[in-house]
Amino acid sequence: MKTTVITVDRNMDNKNSYEQAVGILENSGVVAFPTETVYGLGALATDENAVNKIFQAKGRPSDNPLIVHIGTKEEVSKYAEGMTTAAEMLMDAFWPGPLTIVFERIPGVIAPNVTPGVSTVGVRMPDHPVALELLRKLKGPLAAPSANRSGKPSPTEAKHVAEDLDGLIPLILDGGQTGIGLESTVIDMTTTPPIILRPGGVTREMIEEVIGPVAVSANEATEEAPRSPGMKYAHYAPEAPLFIIESNAERIKNAVAQIQADNKKVAVVGPDNFKVPNADWYFAIGSSGDNEKMSASLYKALRDCDLTDADVILATETDLSGVGTAFMNRLLKASNGKRYNS
Repeated sequence: MKTTVITVDRNMDNKNSYEQAVGILENSGVVAFPTETVYGLGALATDENAVNKIFQAKGRPSDNPLIVHIGTKEEVSKYAEGMTTAAEMLMDAFWPGPLTIVFERIPGVIAPNVTPGVSTVGVRMPDHPVALELLRKLKGPLAAPSANRSGKPSPTEAKHVAEDLDGLIPLILDGGQTGIGLESTVIDMTTTPPIILRPGGVTREMIEEVIGPVAVSANEATEEAPRSPGMKYAHYAPEAPLFIIESNAERIKNAVAQIQADNKKVAVVGPDNFKVPNADWYFAIGSSGDNEKMSASLYKALRDCDLTDADVILATETDLSGVGTAFMNRLLKASNGKRYNS
């Protein structure tokens, strides 16, 4: 299969590009497209055969649920039931935006392989002009996980999608670099209290300002069918083993020296203001404490590490303020919980 990459820009006439994408989707195909979080790989969520192509292209486990993307708030009632006042308040506050809300799904509408083994469905309205235009021209829901091979760092640029899925999907809509860089927050509104299943760009504090106290999932892998992506399987990992390390320049220098003493090469992912001259590669992702900037740059840095021949990757931790919780969630997944301890 040949993969075509088409640039879409608000300053261009993109009519033909969207028509091509909609044509593929309406004929049970898949298309990669940008959202404000990461690039997604979309298929019509009511078409089981089309959704199967997502799992095939990504190599994704078949029991890992997919998020349904919609172009207007009014569409929720077509696919989900049990709307609550609190859920409406969250939609009004954060849609379009990086918040996925889990509802009870209406039986027989969304394809069963979108929500395997559960009676719920996660729905979100993305805050990106390309994603919204595509959804509104399609006039249908898109099931769309991140557009990468399963387990790898999510793509924040079209070239990352091509690195993973070239020859496996027909079309990539290139809308430039994504803004937030981490997947959406997922909150389950079918429970009391509501529970955050995956942290993201909409923080717990932001949610609680709108609807009051919520719980947070321990996010442990279980044998039960997960209600959200990111709960059960390893994710976001680069090729070389990744270790989390304290955000301390001297500590990192010493760790690099110890690893190099074993004839291994080291890539470091850390703040702009750190000086680690002995690292074989250093990928700066933002000022120390700027969790939004660091989050937006994390996946690109991990993918850049894959372009080196590093034997070990060290990534600095951050505090849990704001999106720091989401940043550390992704680092813990990418490292499988490993920390560098000399």
